[in-house]
Amino acid sequence: MKKEIRIFFTALMFYTRIPCPSSTDHHPDYINKATRYFPLIGWIVGGLSFLAFLGSSYVFNTSISVVISLIIGVLVTGAFHEDGLADVVDGFGGGWTKQKILDIMKDSRIGAFGAISLVLLFLLKYGVLILAVDKFAQTHMIALLFISYHSLARLTAVNIIFTSQYSRDDATSKIKPIAKTHGAQEIFGAYIFGLLPLAVLSWFHWEFALVIIPLFVLFIRSKYYFEKWIDGYTGDCLGAVEQLAECICILSYIAIWKFM
Repeated sequence: MKKEIRIFFTALMFYTRIPCPSSTDHHPDYINKATRYFPLIGWIVGGLSFLAFLGSSYVFNTSISVVISLIIGVLVTGAFHEDGLADVVDGFGGGWTKQKILDIMKDSRIGAFGAISLVLLFLLKYGVLILAVDKFAQTHMIALLFISYHSLARLTAVNIIFTSQYSRDDATSKIKPIAKTHGAQEIFGAYIFGLLPLAVLSWFHWEFALVIIPLFVLFIRSKYYFEKWIDGYTGDCLGAVEQLAECICILSYIAIWKFM
């Protein structure tokens, strides 16, 4: 149990800015095992974002409350995944060989492609969240919306770790190291924490389970694209998939609700 707690805190420190015990570090073995808790971190980030939305909604309108929830999400994660999306768009937008793409992604400076992608990302998130919270209406349903889209997005990204290989030969990166190996416990834990919020949401309306289909398509297409161009994935690739999965998940919820 003590070891499992340390693995959880490793995941918490790795994927968020939430303070952790001083004994927590980035030991590679624990980072690999922490993969099982990646979707659980989505519960935390989604839960805090929901609480920020709920609290601010008593004072402000829905639009401002959604913006505040997005700000909290960025602060909690340190824009970890958003940074990955910007780097991937810069890398694949400006590079035509594996090495050039990897070099651009490793550069800490953000380019025009990356900056534009972040602007469009937050505009899309802002718009779809306003629609989603209006559709879901009830407090418990909005809470499940926030928690499930964060957990499912992280499960979509971690599936690439389970099915592909790390691209960098020298394992260099401008960011912290990432999990590169996995076992049965990592797969089982990731799927339990990733799918449980969706299972609860689907208990109210089974149609929401259909969100798995577009997320699976995103996973398959992303995996194929990354392997075609850079022979695998990097941490930035996982961040990009996570962010795209968040948007696709919320958009799918809205579409499903419309046809229920």
